[in-house]
Amino acid sequence: MLSINNLKWLSTTLVLSGILLTNLNIYPVNIFLHGTGVVGWAIAGFVTKDKPILTNFGLQIPLFIIGYFKLFF
Repeated sequence: MLSINNLKWLSTTLVLSGILLTNLNIYPVNIFLHGTGVVGWAIAGFVTKDKPILTNFGLQIPLFIIGYFKLFF
């Protein structure tokens, strides 16, 4: 089972990779990596009851849903 600490590191890697790909203008892979990292951080915030983390990353999820909607529809 993936520990919370490992989930945080994996999510951090995904978020930073998504940011790098955004800076390199590699679309749409950037939103998939970054979005997956955001979901991981939101899960970690929920499990640890860390409200600032949950607020930050939880509120990013609808923004990524908008990006996915724009990409596919």
